[in-house]
Amino acid sequence: MPKHILVVDDNRYAQLAFVYALKETGYEVDTASSGKEALEKVEAKQYDLIFLDLKMPEMDGVDTLRHLQKVRPAPPVYIVTAYKDEFMQRLRAAAQDGLAFQIAAKPLDDEQIRAVIRGVLEGPEPENPGGAGGQP
Repeated sequence: MPKHILVVDDNRYAQLAFVYALKETGYEVDTASSGKEALEKVEAKQYDLIFLDLKMPEMDGVDTLRHLQKVRPAPPVYIVTAYKDEFMQRLRAAAQDGLAFQIAAKPLDDEQIRAVIRGVLEGPEPENPGGAGGQP
């Protein structure tokens, strides 16, 4: 069964960067242009990971994060933003309130996006204790 990823960003080009980076990974990728649209999608479908922008009109990423964390089970949220400093105080408050999220600075290239996916959805790489067939 494929994993479902939601990309929430009001910039269509940012959405497309994620879609293109993930098009051959086997994951199903949906997009939302606002926090409100993201919440509607999360009510209709269970996501395994959400990429979330912070600076959006109407409902910013921190407010969206607070609403997303009320969903059970709450999906992992990876905030991708160029405005971390602007939102840092509110993000700290959200973390103190027990909201779970990770942060990365925009822009992310294709490999960085896929690395986040592997880390969150596929877990850590298994160690190769015998060394056979692995790299030193």
